[in-house]
Amino acid sequence: MSQQQEYEKYYVPEQSPWPIVGAVALFLIAVGAGNYVVEVTKGKDGFGGWILVAGIITLLVMLVGWFNNQIHESMQGMHSNQLGRSYRQGMAWFIFSEVMFFAAFFGALFYARVIAVPWLGGASNNEMTGQILWPEFEAVWPLLRTPGGIETTAMGWYGLPLANTLILLVSSVTCHFAHVALEEKNRGRLKLMLGVTILLGLAFLLLQVEEYVYAYREMNLTLQSGIYGNTFFMLTGFHGLHVTLGTIILIVLFFRVLKGHFTPENHFAFQAGSWYWHFVDVVWVMLFFFVYIL
Repeated sequence: MSQQQEYEKYYVPEQSPWPIVGAVALFLIAVGAGNYVVEVTKGKDGFGGWILVAGIITLLVMLVGWFNNQIHESMQGMHSNQLGRSYRQGMAWFIFSEVMFFAAFFGALFYARVIAVPWLGGASNNEMTGQILWPEFEAVWPLLRTPGGIETTAMGWYGLPLANTLILLVSSVTCHFAHVALEEKNRGRLKLMLGVTILLGLAFLLLQVEEYVYAYREMNLTLQSGIYGNTFFMLTGFHGLHVTLGTIILIVLFFRVLKGHFTPENHFAFQAGSWYWHFVDVVWVMLFFFVYIL
């Protein structure tokens, strides 16, 4: 081992306002979304929707500003290999945190289906409690009738959900081919495949909006539809939010590609966006199987 070591320069950026701006944006989104849901379900007027919009606008401003700073630093050659490793570790931990986020909601779904529903139906020698709390209860999933008498219809796996599943699976393939094209220095195929991936992501979101409208108007499947409606909209809604974020990331990457950014040796931003998109696709496949089919 050589006694003389060469130390790599590590770029330390100047103080940035974007972390605190992002924290404020997320706070506004959380408060606004919570109040907006309560206002919609109870038919009340309030400021929840406006607070939610303000949070989303603040978040977009933060993303544009922070992305611009990061792109400038990268294009100026300020990022070292050590910083690149830090980015990879950070992205890996971020995706892991998202895995645990969805694991919590899937856990709530499994708890309701495997433990709570059978328990109310008399499982584990619990017949007396079930008779007292809900005498007419039937331990079947999905629960299509609430104790208050609200009836709903289960969302089938065919139609729009199946179409959205195929769309996301194809988008994962096109995203992979875009990554391969970047590594092979094929800029034309890179633009084509990345553009198709973005269009497929937008198509998914449009179809999910159509599915929600149909569920509310035709199926009476709403947030007031008991545990089934709550878990359905919680899982699909948060996934739709992640698809929206993933699509925004891909759009930013697409404009960077148009400006000639990224090389086969230096393209972690593209790679991180690809990781996130594949993660979103995997979550949807699990969601489609456990929420729609089973």
